[in-house]
Amino acid sequence: MPAKTILLVEDDREIRTLLSDFLAGEGFEVDVADGGETMDRVIARRSPDLVVLDLMLPGEDGLSICRRLRARGDVPILILTAKTDETERIVGLELGADDYLGKPFNPRELLARIRAILRRAGGTPAEPPRRRLAFATFVADLDARYLETTAGARVPLTSAEFDLLACLLERPRRVLSRDQLLDWTRGRTADPLDRTIDVTMSRLRRKLETVDSAAGVLITTVRNGGYLFAAEVREA
Repeated sequence: MPAKTILLVEDDREIRTLLSDFLAGEGFEVDVADGGETMDRVIARRSPDLVVLDLMLPGEDGLSICRRLRARGDVPILILTAKTDETERIVGLELGADDYLGKPFNPRELLARIRAILRRAGGTPAEPPRRRLAFATFVADLDARYLETTAGARVPLTSAEFDLLACLLERPRRVLSRDQLLDWTRGRTADPLDRTIDVTMSRLRRKLETVDSAAGVLITTVRNGGYLFAAEVREA
């Protein structure tokens, strides 16, 4: 298998060099950029499999870059941010980032999160049959990891959004707590105070409603309980 390509967007030269050398030593192809303009030139030469994006950048800030990356495609994005800056972290997730990591951090944790995102984004089945579940006017392929309408149009979801949808589809009409959803989608990296489930759920709802506004309420919020997938789920 060819090595995965990581694009590291970080203006601090020392951190950039340290992380680049570390990730290269773990078998990745690593491209680096110190800001938005350099990033655009790098992407024009080679499309990355994942972008590690610092939010505190000179010139164009990381949130603006995140917005541009998500507008042009579904490349996984892991944002780096100050641990205490919850607002920027939440905004980054709302813009479509797949995960975040607070500074300072252990490079080994960064590596674990990168590998987890790439597994989620690139998992495909070795052979048929694949697990396909249908609901309303949608069909989700849980092994090939995509969502489409029954007419065959793909619905663009980030890996985090698809993970959450898969959890709901495999447990329809059950109240699932935020802690359960965090555990199933994030595992050991989950923080009990993590609000990313709510942010990701909001994004997922908007996308489903935008594609099929006539489907009614597919995901309901249960007060003091969590979330429930209300639609009928069937094998496709």
